[in-house]
Amino acid sequence: MLTQIIDLLIYDWIGMDAESRFTGALHFFLYDTIKIFLLLAVMIFAIGFVRTWLPEDRLKRWMGGGGIVANFIAALFGAITPFCSCSSIPIFISLLKAGVPLGVTFSFLITSPIINEYLVILMVGEFGLPVTVAYVGSGLFIGTAAGALLGKLKLEKHLEADIIASAHTDTETIEHTFKSRLRYGWDESISVIQQIWLWVIVGVGIGAFIHNYIPQETIHSLMEATGIFSVPIATILGVPMYGSCAAIVPIAVVLFQKGIPLGTALAFMMAMAALSLPEAIMLRRTMHLKLIGIYFGIATLAIIFTGYLLNLLAKVI
Repeated sequence: MLTQIIDLLIYDWIGMDAESRFTGALHFFLYDTIKIFLLLAVMIFAIGFVRTWLPEDRLKRWMGGGGIVANFIAALFGAITPFCSCSSIPIFISLLKAGVPLGVTFSFLITSPIINEYLVILMVGEFGLPVTVAYVGSGLFIGTAAGALLGKLKLEKHLEADIIASAHTDTETIEHTFKSRLRYGWDESISVIQQIWLWVIVGVGIGAFIHNYIPQETIHSLMEATGIFSVPIATILGVPMYGSCAAIVPIAVVLFQKGIPLGTALAFMMAMAALSLPEAIMLRRTMHLKLIGIYFGIATLAIIFTGYLLNLLAKVI
């Protein structure tokens, strides 16, 4: 239905040339942009409505117990909170002040930007359910395993004591009514779309350009040149960059369609979402450079491993 409406608009009403690359890029841009915003509006409302039943205060208490289960709960908590790498840091600080072990808080900090509701919605719409489930599972694995490893290293001495002491912990529990749950879902949908709409447009625009102007043979030549090192190269390239997954998902989809292996495309997306220079600068006010370096190093290795794993899995799916 949506395709037919866009066809009517650009071919019949405007009269654009159907064989033109620009027309193809415009069609791609309009279709994906409208589809993404419709998915986001409906699904974020539904997820926000359901999230009002989530006992976040109880989750924080469970995280305080330590152990691999606490790491998994922290990673899960990160997955259901709609934060980027930088906006996750205040929650990271409040968890530390609440007595949650350092490794457990890192599980939250790693997973929160890698997995969130709008990312999952975009991936289901673009990659399909099996790939999305594999991505979410790998993101939870990265957060749980990397946080557990960081916890074993006993790195608390590298934290900045003054920042932790001044952090604020919000322990308020909100009692919702049915009307307030609906309102929460509506506000969540509006808030997320307001934050990411520009990223969506930029990402789809870049994807439309790649889809219609860069030959598939060029992508294949690039992959042949990098060979088995494509995953670490993509990950390392993604680390110094900063952007929203709302922008990188449409680009990753087109790269995948052009021949980039699934794990390579998603490793780049993970690195760009979870590890960035602005995040490192903000973390410097909470920890020493050595701890930041260890955190980035372990998370990068975990993403590379997951990229290879997803490439193998893509051959089976």
